[in-house]
Amino acid sequence: MSLMARTAGPEPARGPVVVELFTSQGCSACPPADELLAKIADRADVIALSLHVDYWDYLGWEDPFAQPAFTARQKAYARAARSRTIFTPQMIVEGEQSLVAPSEAELEQMIAREHEAPDAVALSVSGTKGNYQIELRADPPLTQNAVVQIVRFAPQARVEILRGENAGMVLDYANVVTAWHAVADWDGRTPTRLTAKIDGDEPAVVIVQSATPGKSAPLPGPILAAARLN
Repeated sequence: MSLMARTAGPEPARGPVVVELFTSQGCSACPPADELLAKIADRADVIALSLHVDYWDYLGWEDPFAQPAFTARQKAYARAARSRTIFTPQMIVEGEQSLVAPSEAELEQMIAREHEAPDAVALSVSGTKGNYQIELRADPPLTQNAVVQIVRFAPQARVEILRGENAGMVLDYANVVTAWHAVADWDGRTPTRLTAKIDGDEPAVVIVQSATPGKSAPLPGPILAAARLN
């Protein structure tokens, strides 16, 4: 990944709304939320991502999709919201709106509300399969730094649960996140172009997110723009 300054770039528009679901195969309350995420997973105006956390693994079933990094991301959201608790299922819409086991109507209302305003960052993607140019521009300039992230995910998965709270169930999942990497920091003032090389066929998206100051490290803030890479 390389980074260089530019003086021109795309104009702001309304890109896809990012919906993150923190879930676990060891959580009996999670299957309805997993089904709800699957309903919006193929929408062009939404980037729906399922992040499996590992803190319910002790209940008897180790979630094969869970990663400590996803638990850490959920904890960082909690710190940003000045909350001491994390839970599943939880949806985070555009990096700032938290929904606890929402109904379909509640989620649709939140997505529609986010679509009413343009993105804070103009983001465009070009290039051929495997090699992409990502252009970023903010007008007016951002007041906080931002982080550019590349997310990979598996579009579909089916798992038979043998133990734990969901024992005996066969569960279907959509857009299961397999990797989430911060690839560049951006000051939000200088128009910028990044070059990204994406290997393999697994879908990838780019997410530009505000980096809110924290005590020891920046915390995730509002999502400023997002786009599909492949």
